[in-house]
Amino acid sequence: MGKLALAAKITHVPSMYLSELPGKHHGCREAAIEGHRLIGQRCRDLGVDTIVVSDVHWLVNAGYHVNCNARFEGVYTSNELPHFIKDMRYAYRGNPALGRLIAETATARGVFTRAHEIDSLELEYGTLVPMRYMNSDQHFKVVSIAGWCAWHKLEESRRFGAALLEAIEASDSTVAFLASGSLSHRFNDNGSPEESIHQISREFFKQVDLRVVELWKQGNWKTFCAMLPEYASLCEGEGGMHDTAMLLGLLGWDAYDKGVEVVTEYFPSSGTGQINAIFPLPERGPTGM
Repeated sequence: MGKLALAAKITHVPSMYLSELPGKHHGCREAAIEGHRLIGQRCRDLGVDTIVVSDVHWLVNAGYHVNCNARFEGVYTSNELPHFIKDMRYAYRGNPALGRLIAETATARGVFTRAHEIDSLELEYGTLVPMRYMNSDQHFKVVSIAGWCAWHKLEESRRFGAALLEAIEASDSTVAFLASGSLSHRFNDNGSPEESIHQISREFFKQVDLRVVELWKQGNWKTFCAMLPEYASLCEGEGGMHDTAMLLGLLGWDAYDKGVEVVTEYFPSSGTGQINAIFPLPERGPTGM
């Protein structure tokens, strides 16, 4: 039987890649990179063999989608921010069997999902950036799930997350799940000074984000789940925050009661609010939650 071994909400800001390069921003995202490395090491310590990423840079307009090719390899340049990420090479193993099982299980539970094994279906940087720091040696297999669900309900993504847990436990894989997306996600206006790469776009967004982090640390998921739709809307949540809905669906939604472990403290990036946080797994009884 398979097992969920780790769950986390993570940043994937492209300035992490920029932080590696010589120049005025060299080292600016070292804390975020170290947070990814810590999560990667935690996965190794827990015997994880596959990392499943809900990637809010993969936009879909209908249904739910899983990219589970046997291998991913290429050279990536962001069409959104090519001055931040260009010519980034990557190569990872996939887990087609798990991806197919996720799609079959979610569809059987009423959330229609397709699994894809298509060489030309490339990974997006919400998957590629964290894998760069967690999985540079190809230790883990990778499965990517579309997390920018443009015309979907958060309730659907909650149910997808619950089905995802069922699929993981029916598999032969030990899995880490990463919700790869920001908190508030209102970019700075075009023409903002270069130093705004390290600033939040609105004080309102920062204050709501900080309150959300406080709720997460307290394990107050009843309050957070109740406010999630308005939070995602009013604070421009990245991809509608479907990655977060999937994560909490996986963990039990508002019945979940654990406080998060923050491994990279909240920080602003190009107007948006970011964090790396591990979500401790709920206790499991002999028949599950």
